[in-house]
Amino acid sequence: MVSLTQQIADLQDKKLYQELHWTGTFEDYIQIVRERPEVTRTAWQRLYDMIVSHGVSEYTDNKKKIARYEFFSDPLSNGQDAIFGLDITLQRLVHVIKSAALGYGTEKRVILLHGPVGSSKSTIARLLKKGMEAYTRTPDGALYTFDWKIDDEPGIEFEGNWIPCPMHQDPIQLIPLEWRAKAIRALGLDERTTKYPIPVKGELNPACRYRFDVLMQRYDGDFKRVMEHIRVRRFVFSEQNRVGIGTFQPKDEKNQDSTELTGDINYRLIATYGSDSDPRAFNFDGEFCVANRGIIEFVEMLKLDVAFLYDLLGATQEHKIKPKKFPQTDIDEVIIGHTNEAEYQRLLNNEFMEALRDRTVKIDVPYITKKSQEIRIYEKDFGPASPRVRGIHVAPHTLEVAAMWAVMTRLEAPKKHDLSVLQKMKLYDGKSLPGYTQDHVKELRKEADREGLDGISPRYIQDKISNALAGEKGGRYINAFIVMNELESGLRHHSLITNEEHKARYYSLLNEVKREYEDIVKNEVQRAISADEEAIARLCANYIDNVKAYTQKERVKNRFTGQDEEPDERLMRSIEEKIDIAESRKDDFRREIMNYIGALAIEGKQFDYRTNVRLHKALEAKLFDDQKDTIKLSTLVSNVVDRETQEKIDVVKKRLIENYGYNEESATDVLNYVASIFARGELKERK
Repeated sequence: MVSLTQQIADLQDKKLYQELHWTGTFEDYIQIVRERPEVTRTAWQRLYDMIVSHGVSEYTDNKKKIARYEFFSDPLSNGQDAIFGLDITLQRLVHVIKSAALGYGTEKRVILLHGPVGSSKSTIARLLKKGMEAYTRTPDGALYTFDWKIDDEPGIEFEGNWIPCPMHQDPIQLIPLEWRAKAIRALGLDERTTKYPIPVKGELNPACRYRFDVLMQRYDGDFKRVMEHIRVRRFVFSEQNRVGIGTFQPKDEKNQDSTELTGDINYRLIATYGSDSDPRAFNFDGEFCVANRGIIEFVEMLKLDVAFLYDLLGATQEHKIKPKKFPQTDIDEVIIGHTNEAEYQRLLNNEFMEALRDRTVKIDVPYITKKSQEIRIYEKDFGPASPRVRGIHVAPHTLEVAAMWAVMTRLEAPKKHDLSVLQKMKLYDGKSLPGYTQDHVKELRKEADREGLDGISPRYIQDKISNALAGEKGGRYINAFIVMNELESGLRHHSLITNEEHKARYYSLLNEVKREYEDIVKNEVQRAISADEEAIARLCANYIDNVKAYTQKERVKNRFTGQDEEPDERLMRSIEEKIDIAESRKDDFRREIMNYIGALAIEGKQFDYRTNVRLHKALEAKLFDDQKDTIKLSTLVSNVVDRETQEKIDVVKKRLIENYGYNEESATDVLNYVASIFARGELKERK
């Protein structure tokens, strides 16, 4: 019987482990470089190739081609950190990274992600770090460093007396700078034969330079003999192990120390090496050091103390850091920071920060302004597949109304067009409105100054949906009204909304959303009531017969009496009015229908009302009007329902469950709500 330990051990991919822990000689590495020059890529080049390796697709939005980088859908973690609705922002970010990879100048800049709280700045940085970790574990992302073997060096505590390069530098940097370019050409690795030129810049760090010089003296300048003390090994990035991935988070001023970035003296080793200026007695373990050849993230970067500013400027522009008591040391890494609006405004107003502003590429990361994309955020956390929901039913449109309100708070009121914010939101989401084209949408986006940089954060919405799940209905299910009540009550105590004018606007927008939701569920119940396909088909056939007779100035045969009669104008208008066909346009609409049917006939196709969206909608609305009186939906509010009506209501409820995603309780609630609307309507008519 196989032991439990062995069963666990069998899960390991031993071949992969061996590949990731490959070791060889300097000669072996040079051969690898000749076969795969990409192992010497800079950090920017490796980052760009990592993003592109996951695939790129294109789509058109408002006549503009936009690239969608699949990496930002987070395929590494099944979408756990997926970014939604920010394709344009991410495209700008990748263009900056590509420019840096090609050496166009942005490699000497800090990428600063700027935007409101909760706009996914940290998520983007986390994704990039996670992507780099995974990429270095693949053959395409392989990279190498080296260790030293010096048996007579005091203070050695490493396994097998192999002393690792403290900054994981490329073994190519062991070739002295003055003849490195010639060596690369001698290997046949010039710019014409590689995607990226082999880097010729970059000196060894002080500790490795010291050991190199000692060995060169020992062997009287024989480089080949020195390389016998070198072991090249493959390594992978790991934030947990502080290899290739660095993260720096500002602390209070008393606890901030620039050695956190550049490293510090190991005082225990001073006795061994006799001096605090001996590079072997220095710990190159600052965040800049551990992130060498990879990426470093500055959390809330603009909260950095001024003491850190000089280190950051040198690391950005010169790709060098200045460890205590040692010369400037070369680094190769992507520097990415993020900040919120308040801190960025402070940067703009601080004249002492001009140098940093000049070395910064700002990427605005706004809130999402498309409802369909905002919904995806909440579906990830609270959709049917989410473990957070734990069997609690989330009624249809619950997440939709929350997303609708969130997006509307971020939109500016249109300046030139006679539109409401609700209509503007629909246009942004790709819906069509009469009289508006893609050019109008483009103009609306251009006229906005700060759209997406203000408004309600997705975090607030997530918190309120969580409250709703934990609150009412005994944990059985939640609906749109429960969530909207949470959103409304939470506004009173929202810590980030202190402006009463903004708060009043958000309340007003929430009322608009409630009215929109009312229309949505009315339409849904209407469609459930009129979902009798045979009845719609009969009504359609009757309408088409009358339209044909009307346009051809003929009479219609009555199906019951068999007599020829004039076209039923009342029937035709009762259907056309459902889709706002004015009396003056009825002839045009009827001819349009007949031309459409004729065109299908020429192609050998049969007319189907489902293919004409407007007519289908009109037929459903007409059938609903004809049937709602027989169902007597409004009697639901009186709790006195006869058996025949109850059977019909049960059929409607079944359709809501099967076709629209409701459960028994939520279907009952939505029917009761729509019934109350009709009851109010009937009361108004009697008055």
